Amino acid sequence: MSYIELKQVSYQYPLASEWALNDVTYSFEKGKLYGIIGANRGGKTTLCNLVRGFIPHFYQGELMGQVLIEGKDIREWENHQLSTEIGYIFQNPFSQISGVKETVFEEIALGLENLGVDKDEMIERTIQVVKWLKLEDLIKKNPNNLSGGQRQRVAFASIIVMNHDILVIDEPTSQLDPSSTAEVFEIIHMLKEQKKTILLVEHKVELIAEYADEVLVFEKGQIASYGSPADILSRKDLMERGISIPSVALLGHEMREKNMAMDSIPITKSQALEQILKGGKNDD
Repeated sequence: MSYIELKQVSYQYPLASEWALNDVTYSFEKGKLYGIIGANRGGKTTLCNLVRGFIPHFYQGELMGQVLIEGKDIREWENHQLSTEIGYIFQNPFSQISGVKETVFEEIALGLENLGVDKDEMIERTIQVVKWLKLEDLIKKNPNNLSGGQRQRVAFASIIVMNHDILVIDEPTSQLDPSSTAEVFEIIHMLKEQKKTILLVEHKVELIAEYADEVLVFEKGQIASYGSPADILSRKDLMERGISIPSVALLGHEMREKNMAMDSIPITKSQALEQILKGGKNDD
């Protein structure tokens, strides 16, 4: 059953000369993690803005086609209703912090406070999320004094506490170091285990290879291709269009070009190791 459905969707920002999305049709199923990749200005962030409802409720412009969330067109949803259904993690963790709360604990609870959730329930849910994400050492700190990685974890906490079924995550690690990136993807993995429906835009394709159920490639406002991570991220031709593939996939192609036995092109380190060990045993 389609959870989010786009039917011949095109969108043009105000004063823009080109369509940011052009005749996009796709169905997102409930409980899957979708990795969304592509070169800059391909339409990835516009898709995020559309599903979250910022288009057409905040951004104006021209929207054509249908965008259905649980069978209801995006135009029929009130923006405050969508905010209770869909969580959005921004690319820049510094823009996600409200700036009105003096402690991390209060910052995480802010969304529940705005919804008028009972105080005892609000505190209980916030404590649960703090423990789940191991943020105990941060809860008394001022959110404005945190590092980028810490802010991104707090941003995730403030969304997770709302218990959304749909999460739109736009390049959450673009400004983070490797250690903070690993922490963020531990959170994403936990959300996937909870069967949340996740739309994840991410340039670090090794992470998409590890976690995505399906991969969509955006190019010039359209879905250029889609399929399983193994099908999409093993394609060397993506590099000719400015789209990275995992380094182990490149290794796999090089091995094949040198006539070394490869059952398939690996896209994760574990797959590459398995192929190499298998090849070594075959040589024996």
